[in-house]
Amino acid sequence: MNNIQYIKQLSKQYPTINSACTEVINLEAILNLPKGTEHFLSDIHGEYEAFTHVLNNASGVIRRKVDYIFDNSIREHEKSRLAMLIYYPEQILEKVKNEERNLLEWYEITLHRLVLVCREISSKYTRSKVRKALPKDFEYIIEELLHEQQREHNKQEYYDGIINTIIEINRADNFIVAICRVIQRLAIDRLHIIGDIYDRGPGAHIILDKLIEHHLVDIQWGNHDILWMGAAAGSLACIANTIRISARYGNLGTIEEGYGINLLPLATFAMEYYKDDECKNFDFVNSNKDIYSNKEVELIKKIHKAITIIQFKLEGHIIERNPNFNMTNRLLFNNINYVDGIITIDDKEYELTESIFPTIDPKQPYQLTDEEIDIMEKLRLSYENNEKLQKHTRFLFSKGSMYLKFNSNLLFHGCIPMDDKGEFTGIHIDGKNYCGKKLIDKIEILIRDYYFNRHNELNNVDYFWYLWTGSNSPLYGKKKMATFERYFLSDELIKEEVKNYYYYFRDNESICEKILAEFGIYEMGSHIINGHVPVEVKNGESPIKANGKLLVIDGGLSQAYQHITGIAGYTLIYNSYGLLMVAHEKFKSTKEAIKFEKDIVSSYQILEKNNTRIRVKDTDIGKELEEEIKGLNMLLQAYHKGIIKEK
Repeated sequence: MNNIQYIKQLSKQYPTINSACTEVINLEAILNLPKGTEHFLSDIHGEYEAFTHVLNNASGVIRRKVDYIFDNSIREHEKSRLAMLIYYPEQILEKVKNEERNLLEWYEITLHRLVLVCREISSKYTRSKVRKALPKDFEYIIEELLHEQQREHNKQEYYDGIINTIIEINRADNFIVAICRVIQRLAIDRLHIIGDIYDRGPGAHIILDKLIEHHLVDIQWGNHDILWMGAAAGSLACIANTIRISARYGNLGTIEEGYGINLLPLATFAMEYYKDDECKNFDFVNSNKDIYSNKEVELIKKIHKAITIIQFKLEGHIIERNPNFNMTNRLLFNNINYVDGIITIDDKEYELTESIFPTIDPKQPYQLTDEEIDIMEKLRLSYENNEKLQKHTRFLFSKGSMYLKFNSNLLFHGCIPMDDKGEFTGIHIDGKNYCGKKLIDKIEILIRDYYFNRHNELNNVDYFWYLWTGSNSPLYGKKKMATFERYFLSDELIKEEVKNYYYYFRDNESICEKILAEFGIYEMGSHIINGHVPVEVKNGESPIKANGKLLVIDGGLSQAYQHITGIAGYTLIYNSYGLLMVAHEKFKSTKEAIKFEKDIVSSYQILEKNNTRIRVKDTDIGKELEEEIKGLNMLLQAYHKGIIKEK
């Protein structure tokens, strides 16, 4: 018999015919269950309040369950309160205690309703899976209530007794919080984050803490994520970029309070060298300015300019030592006439809108001053030794990747770089050209190798920065990142960031099929799911491309993009019935949502609806279970033939 060593190992887990048979029966039954619900989010950009709400309400899945269960049996405001209780149990309980005249009656009604919601949401899972989701304190009680049968009159008093006892012994609040958390967890089987957790909004570190606690999540890195991962790996250029962006959006709190990184040496340096500079081009780009005093605003503007100049110098070093990046055209400091305040780009002269550069030596414009070197070394040590940042980065490596193939869908944040003919393009690495899937796989190997083996001879840290901004980066996908032009030039045309040809070809169904084939996906009904480039809904753009073959779910969850998109984000739901695109209106704040018990206003579009429900056997998990069943059947044959003896 083949695979004898594998079967012998399996026999240790299933030492008897009965135990192996029981597991085969169990796995065969699981294959016929409806597939779990997948939830797709993208481009969160630090907006932790909106993210938390969308996570808590499962993009409307929970409210739709409440509407389905109670239909016309309870009033609309009762449905809204029940849903909000599930999203924010502690906060709504506090409100209820101040408002309800008959709290005991409310507890009894609400507990029964929550049990009904939990029973409906858990109905497509095995008892074993549900049990694992239950909190230890209430595991037995919730399990008993979930399996109550309405027609079992003999047990009705038993179940009512459980509810009444919970209330009588003052455990109702704890029980409500516990069962609400179970509902939240079971509403979504798997969460996909398609990149860009970091930057712009104030709470990326809060989002990562929540994701670490999530029961099943995967992450496809965005270029903003890779920037912070590179900073954690010690890339000076990445570190400078994280500080510059945080200053630009008035969110230095992420660095100082969120991660506890000391920016005082940089602030002192900025105040000294830019004390007489208004730094007029380095103001905030969003409303966070309102939370700072005038003195704080002026200081942040100086920090902003100081770190920007340092960043350009550090990036120049990377470009010079990596000719394969083909980015020498971005060495713009070499093209500045520092006396006249003019820069030459592509043989055309442009007047600089700011020309105060106290730390640049015109003869050696990319040379760091001794003080700049000292500041960046201190920051490097702070980033590399920051326990929380390193914890988040290790999580991003363990749960993340450049792309994911799952249930016949291909998930990636940015693009597959292409030329004007629709052919895959890339860069040379170690003298060999990489493009398409090979490019993505190769760069992921390089950055993983650097992060986990930093003291070896390989110096691959620059690839973090290339992924952030490189013209053929799968995570960026534009000809240039016009950071310099945005700060120092007024000409709008020169600021344009031309997209990779991928973005022109992705509306072509045959090109999408070519990309899927590149990654070994040939199944009917497969999709590419993208983020990165906001969908300009207000200008009529659709998130559905190539006859539904490609879906873009960056609809502006980040406030910084909502003026472009006109909405506040897309999310995607993939359940046993098909695909559902959810478009969200702007979320003001958690405080307002709780105060007015107001959910996010969302609209739904059914993308695909199946005539028969998708079962576990139709999924990637199902394929794994079928392999397990094959192994168990081989083990049973070995037992029956006496090749392996029962223990």
